[in-house]
Amino acid sequence: MGVAMARWGLVGFMAISALVLASQAKAEEWKMEQGGIEPGKVVLGMRAGFAPLTQSLNDFTSTDVGSLVNFQGMYSLNKWLLAGMMLEWERHSMSAEGSGTDFGHQDTVSVLPTVEVRPVKFGPVIPYANMSFGVNVNSFGEDVGTTISPSNNFAWRLGWGADYMLTKQFALNTEMAYKRNDGHATIGGTRVNDWNASSFGFLFGAKLFF
Repeated sequence: MGVAMARWGLVGFMAISALVLASQAKAEEWKMEQGGIEPGKVVLGMRAGFAPLTQSLNDFTSTDVGSLVNFQGMYSLNKWLLAGMMLEWERHSMSAEGSGTDFGHQDTVSVLPTVEVRPVKFGPVIPYANMSFGVNVNSFGEDVGTTISPSNNFAWRLGWGADYMLTKQFALNTEMAYKRNDGHATIGGTRVNDWNASSFGFLFGAKLFF
């Protein structure tokens, strides 16, 4: 009886020790470390998602939640700072407020020199924030006879998100960003100064690290 109890006690001690060691290993895996990337890394990203406007485009236009595609190329200067470029395409369908008459759709291509900071990482999860300054190139595809020409304008983008590293070279990514796209439009030869297509973007995709 005493021998059996000793054996079961030994088995229990081994099981508890294994659980403690596993929990410690998990804690080690998810511990916080300074710096979110190795210096000299090239990062290529492709993301897609959706973008609601932050407000009404103007007083007479209704706008849908737009489609969003983003390409990114970055280079890590050190273990927490990256610099590079984003290219982003966004499309919104537009209709007359109240009547629902379709006007067409506005396309925006944003060219965005970008800096990004990655101060920490938590195991495979790397949070970050980025800021971009560039230009919004706007165009309009009309469904009505009137010509609509939105202006090109200054772009400012502020984003924050996280990478989940599946391997050292591949990560899943999600990001949210605000982008300023505030200008004017010429409608049938008449300038309309109230034309604000600034938006919040929600992106999901993947990144490669070289």
